[in-house]
Amino acid sequence: MQERYYDYMLRRYREEENKMEDTLNNAQRSIWVTFNKEGVHKYPGADSDPKLATGDWDDVSFLGIMHRHIFHFRVRIEVFHNDRDIEFIQFKRWLERLYQNIDSNTSVLDLDYKSCEMIADDLYTQISNKYPGRFVEISVAEDNENGCSIYYPKS
Repeated sequence: MQERYYDYMLRRYREEENKMEDTLNNAQRSIWVTFNKEGVHKYPGADSDPKLATGDWDDVSFLGIMHRHIFHFRVRIEVFHNDRDIEFIQFKRWLERLYQNIDSNTSVLDLDYKSCEMIADDLYTQISNKYPGRFVEISVAEDNENGCSIYYPKS
């Protein structure tokens, strides 16, 4: 026997409603925050390594001495529900405090030899200790021009 049109439409509506509910229940949720911090660092050996100190158009020997950047951070972290699992203003403030008053005279972040990737790894260690069992993605950029993005899966 053929399904009546009304019954067919009701069945299809319920099927679509169930699909939508499944999609919402299985969505990957996250929040993200941004902040920046003035810092100085260097690339040891850049002034003497022939691959870096080329004396030509691709010379980056200046990276071997301390130089300044504004480091731009973007941190994304998994949340488990929609109602402020991690309140993002508090999360941002906590992240900023990790870099607060590094040098009490200048409040400039002294990163010594660290690359953007190393900075991201250090930050991930702090985040995963406070918020275990969540995926995290961290981007760190020098002057919001060049940088890295690292995705850390759930541990």
